[in-house]
Amino acid sequence: MPQLLRVQSFTVSADGYGAGDDQSLERPFGHADPGVLMSWLLGTASFPGRTSPGGSRGLDDHLARDFHHGIGAEIMGAHKFSPHRGPWVDHAWQGWWGDEPPFRTPVFVLTHHLRPSFTLGATTFHFVDATPQDVLDQARAAAQGRDVRLGGGAQTIRAFLDADLVDTLHVAVAPLELGSGTRLWESPDELDDRYHHDVVPSPSGVVHHLLWRR
Repeated sequence: MPQLLRVQSFTVSADGYGAGDDQSLERPFGHADPGVLMSWLLGTASFPGRTSPGGSRGLDDHLARDFHHGIGAEIMGAHKFSPHRGPWVDHAWQGWWGDEPPFRTPVFVLTHHLRPSFTLGATTFHFVDATPQDVLDQARAAAQGRDVRLGGGAQTIRAFLDADLVDTLHVAVAPLELGSGTRLWESPDELDDRYHHDVVPSPSGVVHHLLWRR
């Protein structure tokens, strides 16, 4: 079986933005409120960061449950890992996820500013300055036969789409507009020349877009 590069449970606004402007340590999504943008995912029983019992079941939970299935490594952009711009001045910063990040695999962080790898719980972060194809090759080797998740943000996903490297995408479109920020697409239909495309509305108000290579 080929190793797929998968986008999973990535959420954008109705106008296509995956995050807002003015990202900071206190506001990882900039002016966007993640509690609103990602409410469909945060409320599910299978939300990867859930530490308490409960949560919703149904369609949203079914899709959230796929987070760890068959995944052996993750690729993320520098600003999904950190709000820092420029060279690192404090290696004590180790991300927004605490001592037990939800990834539980090797994670390859794309950045022009390298720093030593480190491990938190079952997750090891590696910092690489490479092309999309080169970092995908590294992630596939680390995944040991399993698939690779492309975690975001929107600019990183666009770079891999532009390099024609993404095999499947699950993107949830939330019923709000951000107006500005980092944009995944102007319309999900712009990928229809390369991907099969199913659209599934959810009772939570989001619309799930499932895309896979033609």
